[in-house]
Formats: sequence, structure tokens, C-alpha cells
Amino acid sequence: MFDFDMLGLSPTLLKAIQDAGFKEPTPIQNQAIPLALEGHDIMGLAQTGTGKTAAFGLPLAEHLLQMQGKPDPKTVKALVLAPTRELVNQIAENLKVYVKGSKLRIGTVVGGQSINTQIRFLSRGIDILVATPGRLIDLLDRKAVRLDTAQFLVLDEADQMLDMGFIHALRRIAPELGSPRQTMLFSATMPKQMEELSEAYLTNPRKVQVSPPGKAADKITQSLHFVEKPGKPAKLIEMLRKHPDTLSLVFSRTKHGAERLMKLLVSEGFDADSIHGNKSQGQRDRAIKAFKAGRTKILVATDVAARGIDIPDVRTVYNFDLPEVPDNYVHRIGRTARAGKEGQAIAFCSAEEMGLLKQIEKVMKMSIPVGGGVRPEPVDPPKKSRGGPRGRRPQGKPHAGGGGGQPANSNKRRRKPRRRTAA
Repeated sequence: MFDFDMLGLSPTLLKAIQDAGFKEPTPIQNQAIPLALEGHDIMGLAQTGTGKTAAFGLPLAEHLLQMQGKPDPKTVKALVLAPTRELVNQIAENLKVYVKGSKLRIGTVVGGQSINTQIRFLSRGIDILVATPGRLIDLLDRKAVRLDTAQFLVLDEADQMLDMGFIHALRRIAPELGSPRQTMLFSATMPKQMEELSEAYLTNPRKVQVSPPGKAADKITQSLHFVEKPGKPAKLIEMLRKHPDTLSLVFSRTKHGAERLMKLLVSEGFDADSIHGNKSQGQRDRAIKAFKAGRTKILVATDVAARGIDIPDVRTVYNFDLPEVPDNYVHRIGRTARAGKEGQAIAFCSAEEMGLLKQIEKVMKMSIPVGGGVRPEPVDPPKKSRGGPRGRRPQGKPHAGGGGGQPANSNKRRRKPRRRTAA
């Protein structure tokens, strides 16, 4: 018996996912799908790579298959919000697999693409719209889409949406949706703000959780290498040369750092590319496509740009720079060991990053095993200037080299004002 048969899905969906190679439900799917099919609001906590998209996508498709009629022009039956373009595209690709053989229409709206093209396809009506909040608001303002017919709302990677400041966008979008509606919220971590978000948008939600927040997938082997900042590129190149045929994802903290590192790897003979905020959507899509196909072996990315990368063959994740937000470490390493496969996560840590490492290990509730190097003494961050506005020294404070106040080598004394006597 096909294991998904027990979850209550229709033959159309069962055939589609069986044809796609689905064998058995993941733990989050086993827990969430039956509850979602019953109409409950869902609060799902699970790490990336655990099958969250199917956990909300399959019951969403099932509900829509039971509804009669096509969507009216400019209307939407279900809305899925995600924080990045890459994640929106990945979700839509998966949903199209689930609904294959049905008449359900899946559409996406993201920034960086022609808004006029998006207006045209929205004019026909969409069953499931997957969107980034910013572009959706642009379309609402232009009255290109109506959400009052949407009876289903999904917030995916909700913690990342909060980190990226989308809370105001959610407050703008939510009142536009129909009522009553079913809402499903999925997140890899559970910050305090997430609880407040769930109270505002979910009604008596059923909580499903397959791993504690901050815990990495079981099949990820983690290691930590202490490397001073100037030595990181050489260390990365050394490790990459040991596994030339595997897919590796390298995380840099900044856009410029990601681009510099990519160019260095290319100059060393590696098939490498980069994705970050300075790249156009077309460039990012092409880079991910080449990486997924194995034509590019190394992808250097920033945190935001890498959201939505769902490539089961990623063997190794390198934290070239440790993230400043501890939860992002969990998201990063979750890009490997996907779909039940094994993977490894390697982190480089310099003396300047010891404070970040401490925060990460606190969130993970574990010490990352040391794979090499000597633990350095923490280095205090540089102190800010105590000067006045724009770093200028207060007047009257002598210092070497002259400047404000009396020069350091001045022998002149200030005259005391004469006291005038009465005539």
C-alpha cells in the first residue's frame, strides 16, 4: 500500500505525488496533513528539508479540488506568502507537481519581474497564488488582484519574514483576505514574536512540531574549524579540492564578500557562481538552475538569497562567515541532508567571531564538534570614537599632531583678563 493512502488525500493527488517519486510521508506531513484536511489552523515547527511544503500544499490542493468553479477574474482562492523570490519559486514548483492532472492554476508574484506581466495573468484569476509581501502590496494598490475570496492563507518561513521586517506588510495584507479562512503558519524557529504572530492570525491552532527549535536535522554532520580571517579562503579551497564532484553551498555574511569569494574560487579553477541581493532575479534564477543541474559545483550565497534553495544533492554547507543572527545558522545548514539524505556542515570561526559562535551554540543547545584549529581568545569589537559629531574631538583637548584646542607643542599661555578698577 502507498503510505500516503492513509492520509485522506484524493486519487488525483495520490497519483501525482506517486508519479513524482514520493514514497512515505515525513513526520511533519504525517502530523499536519490530517489536521489541515479537517480544517484546523496549523502552527507548524520543523526544520528546512523536512517536507513542510507538502505538509501545507497537499491539504491546500485537496480543499481546492473539492470547491466548485474557476476563480473569478482578479481573484485568488488561496494565498501563500514567503519571504524571498527563490522560496516563492520553489514552493510554486512543488505545488505544480502536487496538482499535476488537475485544473488548479498556480501563480507567483515577486519583485524583480515585470509587474505588467503579473497583472495580465492575475486578470484571469488564480487558484493558489504564491507571493512575496512587497510585490503583492504593489498589486493590491494597483487593484490588480482581490484577496476577499481567499479562504486559505499560508505563511511559510514566518520567522524569516519577521527578521526581514515583513510584519507591517502582513498587517496590510491580512485584512484583505476573506473570512472565515484557514491559516497555516510554518517556521523553523519559534522566537517570542512568532507566538504573538500566531495569536493575531490563527484561531485555536493545532501545533505540530517534529524537532525542537534550534535543532538541526539528524543526518547533518557538523564540524567547526578555528581559522583566522586572512586564512579562511585558503582553508576553504583546501577543503573544496578534496571533494571536487560534490555540490557545495558556501555562505558569506555580505553581498560584496560573496562576490569576491566567488571570483576567487573561479580564478582557482572551480565551477562557482554566486547569488545575493546585488544580482538580478534572472541572474539568481540561472545560477540556482545551473547549481541544481550540477553544471555549477559551488554556489556562494548570502542568507536572504539562499532561502528557498531546495536541492537534495547539496552535500556540504560551508559557513565561511558565521551569521550574525544565530537562528540563521540552523537555516543555513538545513540546506543539506534534505529528502532523507546525509550531509555535512562545516563552519569557520575566527577570533572576532567567538561571540557569534557562543550565541549559535546557545541556540543549538550543543557545542559544535571541533574539526581543526586552536580555539582563539575572543577579540573585543573595536571601540567607537568618544568624539563629538562625526568623530571630531571636543575642542580644548590637546593630542599629538595638533588639531582642536592648543597644539601639543605650544608654549604660549593664555592671558588672564585684566581687572578694571573704578576711576
